[in-house]
Amino acid sequence: MAVTDDVTAMNLPHAVQAQVLKLLAQIARAQTADDLFRASDRAEGFVLGLETVRALNAGSIEGLYKAFDDAATDQRLKRGQ
Repeated sequence: MAVTDDVTAMNLPHAVQAQVLKLLAQIARAQTADDLFRASDRAEGFVLGLETVRALNAGSIEGLYKAFDDAATDQRLKRGQ
C-alpha cells in the first residue's frame, strides 16, 4: 500500500489531510539530500504541532510520523542518498 493510501485510510480532518498530502508531495519531489531534509523536517514539525495542540489522537499522530518517515526513506532509496 502506498503512503498516500495509508494517510487516506486514517480518516483525518479534510484540512489536515490536504496539508499532509502536500507535505508528502514535497518529500517526493525532493531532488537533493538538502531538499529531502527540509521537506522531512517541515513534515515532522507539522505533526509535532498537531501533537502539541492535541488535534488528533495518539494513533493518528503515530501514523503520520510513520507515513512521513516511510516517504522520506522511499525517496532516499530512489535517489540513492
